[in-house]
Amino acid sequence: MYELTKFFHLAAGLIWLGGMTILLVAVRPAVILQLEPSQRIPLLHGILSRFLKLVGLCIAILLVTGGLMFAGVDMKIAPKGWHVMLGLGFVMFAIFGHLYFVPFRRLQRSMAMADWPTAAKQLAQIHTLVLTNFALGWLAVAAVVVWR
Repeated sequence: MYELTKFFHLAAGLIWLGGMTILLVAVRPAVILQLEPSQRIPLLHGILSRFLKLVGLCIAILLVTGGLMFAGVDMKIAPKGWHVMLGLGFVMFAIFGHLYFVPFRRLQRSMAMADWPTAAKQLAQIHTLVLTNFALGWLAVAAVVVWR
């Protein structure tokens, strides 16, 4: 049972980190180079809408599976890297919540009004938050792998 729980935990983390990688390294730069704001912003909004729903599911899976794995171990003897991953995970969840409920919602409103400058500003804020979560995600992976 533990191995199956660990598999789903790893899968959810890989999906989230992999999605951020493709957004940061491939999608966003290509779209910025090739499309005008009136085309770029709706496209990025559509991609983010789908991705953020998937991330919400991944967060739920990470919380459940992480909780199950921690429940099977005395917190005092759990590897230090697990504690670091747990702390970073909660910070990442909070950043995601802010991203979703503040700049993403503002992006939706500005898109509805075709206010491209405001929408672009929200996308820039989302980009910064995704970069932050991307770095924290890799720090969490490093902590659990390196710090036993």
